[in-house]
Amino acid sequence: MQNKPSLIQQILRFGVVGGLSFLIDFAIYTSIYLIFGKDKLTVMVGGFLGFTISLIFNYISSMKFVFVHDESMDRKKEFSIFAILSLIGLVLNEALIFLVLFVFDQLPFLQNSFLWNLKETVGKVFATGVVMVYNFVTRKIFIEKKS
Repeated sequence: MQNKPSLIQQILRFGVVGGLSFLIDFAIYTSIYLIFGKDKLTVMVGGFLGFTISLIFNYISSMKFVFVHDESMDRKKEFSIFAILSLIGLVLNEALIFLVLFVFDQLPFLQNSFLWNLKETVGKVFATGVVMVYNFVTRKIFIEKKS
């Protein structure tokens, strides 16, 4: 049986796993729109692919280094819950990216700013921050072994 790390240790480990997951996600996301263009559909597809591939890495790493497996829950159920929570996170991620792109399109002063060329990055970073908090809290509640 794995010893449960302290909350501070978990947060730090979650940050490392999340940071690596973000790098995987962001590299795929950015590569897609740099190769195929910055139209909204391409940006959204890049967001989806980056998120999905980093999800697999994140599940494996999170269950190995961050959260303590609940022995009363089989791995299929655990992964199913992880995936459902992550799909909700994906919807939130995509909605927040879309919202940021929409806001940039609606506000003329942003169209003339240096941020205009970084709007996809701004959207991704903002969405990632919000979804990161959501992921930690929901995984602690629904997946991790209770003391």
